[in-house]
Amino acid sequence: MPDRVNRPVVGIIMCCQPVKGHLSHTVQDKYLNALLDAGAIPLPLVHGLLQDDACLQQILPLLDGILLTGSPSNIEPQHYGETGDEPHVDPGRDRLSFLLIDEARHRQMPLLGICRGFQELVVATGGSLHRRLHESGRDFMEHRENKEQPQSTQYGHAHGITLEPDSLLAKLAGVSECRVNSLHMQGVKTLGAGMRVEAWAPDGLIEAVRLAEHPFAVGVQWHPEWQSRDNPLSRALFDAFIGACRRYRQQK
Repeated sequence: MPDRVNRPVVGIIMCCQPVKGHLSHTVQDKYLNALLDAGAIPLPLVHGLLQDDACLQQILPLLDGILLTGSPSNIEPQHYGETGDEPHVDPGRDRLSFLLIDEARHRQMPLLGICRGFQELVVATGGSLHRRLHESGRDFMEHRENKEQPQSTQYGHAHGITLEPDSLLAKLAGVSECRVNSLHMQGVKTLGAGMRVEAWAPDGLIEAVRLAEHPFAVGVQWHPEWQSRDNPLSRALFDAFIGACRRYRQQK
């Protein structure tokens, strides 16, 4: 049972997108609920923290961890050495996420990246992405969801993953293989220095990474926040993340 008395505070990145003609900050309930259910207090982080470095520096000591969520937007390609336009970008989120990753590395603060957040962790540490897996010329399986299907089907198990034998995820799962959902168009092309692969898809695509020399900085390409308490791997992942956040809080 999570400690309900002294919950860690987890900063959660938000997206900025138009809602009925107005730019709006959004974060889906499934991420907030996954944190709450694992025993944390989510604290949404607005992009306006970028306006003054003092704002970010004031709020960071209040945080015990950072969650980088998935998003309908993609990272601007210039951040990983590519040119050309990319539809559905969120420049403010890019900048704030990269700053948060830098701060998490410097402060040794726990961090969990999901889907876009996983890709942000990869890019922030010097890696690169396939912008369109289905147009890459590689023999990748279809990693995109069918948006005409109900959500329960979209977030259902899509393919297996193989966990590295010495990985954190293998220790959490207690098995070497799992099945996960798949709702992404982009994927990891190369990793930067200090990143270790935690899991692979059957087609050779990297599905999870961990930042070496860090207590807990993990990124996963799938969506463990979906009904997080019902899936053993998702539950173990969030419990481990919040456990790391609690330890960080106690050591501050």
